[in-house]
Amino acid sequence: MAKATTGSEDPATPYRVLARKYRPVDFTTLVGQEAMVRTLRNAIATGRIAHAFMLTGVRGVGKTTTARIIARALNCVGPDGKGGPTVDPCGVCDNCKAITEDRHVDVIEMDAASRTGIDDVRELIEGVRYRPVSARYKVYIIDEVHMLSEKAFNALLKTLEEPPPHVKFLFATTEIRKVPVTVLSRCQRFDLKRVPHETLVDHFGKISQAEKVEISPEALTLLARAADGSVRDGLSMLDQAIAHGGGVVDAAQVRDMLGLADRSRVLELFEKVMRGDAPAVVGALGEMHDSGADPVVVLQDLLELTHWVTRLKVAPDAAASTADSERAQGLAMAGKLSMASLTRAWTLLLKGLQETLAAPSPLRAAEMALIRLCYVADLPSPGDAIKALQNGGGVPAGTAAPAAPRSNGGGGGAAARLASQPAAAVAAQPAMPAPRNFTEVVALFETRREARLVHSLVHHVHEVRCEPGLIEFRPEPRAPADLAPRLSELLSQWTGRRWIASVSSAEGKPTLTEQKASKADGLRNSAENNELVMAILKTFPGAKLDAVRRKGEETSLVSGLGDPTAEEPPPAEEYPADDDIPESEY
Repeated sequence: MAKATTGSEDPATPYRVLARKYRPVDFTTLVGQEAMVRTLRNAIATGRIAHAFMLTGVRGVGKTTTARIIARALNCVGPDGKGGPTVDPCGVCDNCKAITEDRHVDVIEMDAASRTGIDDVRELIEGVRYRPVSARYKVYIIDEVHMLSEKAFNALLKTLEEPPPHVKFLFATTEIRKVPVTVLSRCQRFDLKRVPHETLVDHFGKISQAEKVEISPEALTLLARAADGSVRDGLSMLDQAIAHGGGVVDAAQVRDMLGLADRSRVLELFEKVMRGDAPAVVGALGEMHDSGADPVVVLQDLLELTHWVTRLKVAPDAAASTADSERAQGLAMAGKLSMASLTRAWTLLLKGLQETLAAPSPLRAAEMALIRLCYVADLPSPGDAIKALQNGGGVPAGTAAPAAPRSNGGGGGAAARLASQPAAAVAAQPAMPAPRNFTEVVALFETRREARLVHSLVHHVHEVRCEPGLIEFRPEPRAPADLAPRLSELLSQWTGRRWIASVSSAEGKPTLTEQKASKADGLRNSAENNELVMAILKTFPGAKLDAVRRKGEETSLVSGLGDPTAEEPPPAEEYPADDDIPESEY
């Protein structure tokens, strides 16, 4: 890159920020958009130039800059004034100079964020029919085009589809989804990608050399990472770093300026979190906050680190471009941590970041998020815990090293107590009284929270015979195929006596749902013939009877189920209907 003079060399010259000073003026200096440049070069070289271009991408990747370069390429006449459209504008002709300086009368730039109405577009359309004053093409550059109103877009459609041959439209937007498809279909679309991290580091290094600034490679890496693919954002931060350091920029200054934590300290914090060492985590976070690190940025760094370690676990080659020491540390962590613990850490950190952004005290919110993660980091997955209990052992420890002993008030206390109990002790619960009829069977399953079995018993089972130790029923097609053995196993386990559940072909009683509906119809008919109800309905025309219940009747899910003399079935309408249960749960 050509050597540039700084504004400090001439006090009379106004200072220009780096983002403007080093703005590309042709395709050769455009950074990180090789695929788009190749397409545009071929189109201009072959004369296959579209009448409208749609440039989209995140902020600061060069959308408006590309539009201006295209305007120069289309209107350049060469040093001798006889040239045509070219992929390499000369930069010395009147058109090139005027467009570069934003003063060409035939290149009209419009900010759609401030001019969103149909009147603004009508003014633009009125000018389209007039030929350019001095350029080859009249070029309209509309920035943030997604901000135009619906009426403004509709007014532009006809002109955009059939513009005069001397007019070119160049649109730029960061929100491509907000642009109507009717407009997109009339444009040649280019998606400007985020500039790669390595490209940004190289670009910022060249500009630092041109500005005669001493900057460390680590500082360049931090700036490129914070830029997140945006050249303009990165140059703005580089400008600030140069001013902050007085011409000498190191990593510590960049961290202080951006509120970043040291990468090595973030790695150490991550290791402490995954070990479940809550006291050390609280102390480390406090030290990082005292040294200037933003709690929000710390959680973002931990999220990035969690993602990086997960990638290393899935694809170890992902660390090829990382420093040797950092790569070795990352691979070691990936080998120790399970995929379950990493995905759990990602979920909890993401939730903690959202809480920290909304909390009145970010530091306290970040501490709570990390403490919560400490107390679940070394816990096994639910599946592993169940398998361990079924096999008669304790709950296995997590893949991370165990933390210091926790008090009974901690989140790991319940897990520790559960782990100390063998499976036989867990299973040795007091036996339940044997159900004496079908409604008590349903009540028992409801008490034991077997929702899917309760659903089947209420909606899809016809009772044929039911007494202590025996239940005989006719299932409907939608009932589970293994309903009988499951009933027999669970009832035997809960009551401490043998139960036989068998399937019958007899008609049996109506389902509990049908019984409830029949009883409700009978109650409704009786109520509608009641003199008082009839008088009320007559007094209030249009009123209707919504529901009928006997005086003192309970409305809970298991009302009447425990009464051996009760003929009333449970309130079936409180069980989910078939349409509310996924097919996988049948």
